[in-house]
Amino acid sequence: MSITRVLSAALLAVGLAAGPAVADDASPSPSASEDGGAPTQAGTSFRTATELDQGQQATASGSTGDYLYWSFPADSGQRPDVKATVKLPDSHGTQTWQLDVYDGLRRRQACQYGAATRTAPQGAATVQLACVMRTVRAWSEPWANDPLPGTYYVRLTVVDLGNADLGQPVSTEVRVDSKDIGGAAAADGSLAKPLVPGIAVSADKSDDSKAAVLSSFGSDDGWSSGWWTDRWVWTGIGGVLAALAGIGGYALTRGTGRPRQVPPGV
Repeated sequence: MSITRVLSAALLAVGLAAGPAVADDASPSPSASEDGGAPTQAGTSFRTATELDQGQQATASGSTGDYLYWSFPADSGQRPDVKATVKLPDSHGTQTWQLDVYDGLRRRQACQYGAATRTAPQGAATVQLACVMRTVRAWSEPWANDPLPGTYYVRLTVVDLGNADLGQPVSTEVRVDSKDIGGAAAADGSLAKPLVPGIAVSADKSDDSKAAVLSSFGSDDGWSSGWWTDRWVWTGIGGVLAALAGIGGYALTRGTGRPRQVPPGV
């Protein structure tokens, strides 16, 4: 770990020395705002994706043709809603922008609804995109492509434009919210570990214990920490209603206990 930190410090020093050359590059950087608020820049790949918490609105400046990346955490029972707004230059031709969401295994996730691909006509000021994902599941079959707890990546880029518009400056806004679906989406079983970067297990030779290296963000209470869902409430209510229905049915059908056609003396 110490060797990795030394190499990182050396690379950082080299990057600072080449500051004027980097400043001339219009491509975005994966760093976030210094005050700890919402990110003001985006990453350029999966590995450099800027971390974005749910409920924050990230902004970034770039050029048409760049790939802009953000990452956010999503836990089981949540249905993420990703929205993006691209502010286009004053003069431009027809452009088509696309918003893609990938899971921790970098599998592209389908959108339940929302316009993830939109074409901005010539002269349009902005283009808005949205992707409402499927509900994140606690467990899935290995062959399925269901969304699972962990890190998700947002990629925003232009997929169709004229050569004259390539490289023009644009500004973007990205926001991720989610709705807690609750017990309606609960499933039996759970993942051993969430799908987050750096999930590899490292062992120290001087210590028999193992520690998992997880992402720097995630659920405040732990990934899929609670076993309780509102499904237990509805199951209990259903059991009580079933018992009352059985008692009521028995009271209505059991009668007086003696058939009418039987004489009293018998």
